[in-house]
Amino acid sequence: MKHIKVFLVDDHSIVRQGFQSLLSREEDIDVVGEASGGEEAIDKLKTLRVDIVVMDIQMKPINVLITAERMLRQYPKVKILILSMHEDSVSIRQAIQLGVSGYLVKSTVTTELLRAIREIYKGNAYFSPSVQKILIEINNRVDQKQIALTVRDQELLEMIGLGKTNKDIAAVLCISIKTVEKYRQHLMNKPGIHDVAGLTRYAIERGILKL
Repeated sequence: MKHIKVFLVDDHSIVRQGFQSLLSREEDIDVVGEASGGEEAIDKLKTLRVDIVVMDIQMKPINVLITAERMLRQYPKVKILILSMHEDSVSIRQAIQLGVSGYLVKSTVTTELLRAIREIYKGNAYFSPSVQKILIEINNRVDQKQIALTVRDQELLEMIGLGKTNKDIAAVLCISIKTVEKYRQHLMNKPGIHDVAGLTRYAIERGILKL
């Protein structure tokens, strides 16, 4: 069994201990390190193999989103899951634009953290239901160029967001795997997105997918 390697970043030791206790009960998850701040986390990541960084957005005095941007730039294979006490639309929008793989409101952490970690590890994105609603509202408010999506585009987006493989999609749509690959590439080219997590975020923003 492959173990998901998680790194915890929170400036409250009691919070880190709580997450450590929760995650240590899971056979497929290992907490490989922790830090009380962004600089410490970035430094420790140099010597650790980490799949997912779970990071509290309220840490002081650093700007966590700047830290997230640095992490993603220096360690592009690492996925970031942001935790927040509040549903701040500005922070949510900025985090999504940076490319974080998940955003959870802390009131839902006990029920959603494990699912979020596992979904992100599989290459999907994960957002609390309340965060999804805010993403849709942001998308509706912003005066942006709407990319025309066909019915087939929307079907494909939804299935990719649900974690379906090319083989699964081919079977559902009754087309060849090669055709699915072409559709997927064409779809990624439209919004300029190049990974599954990005497509999932895009599907949520467009209101196509509700996790």
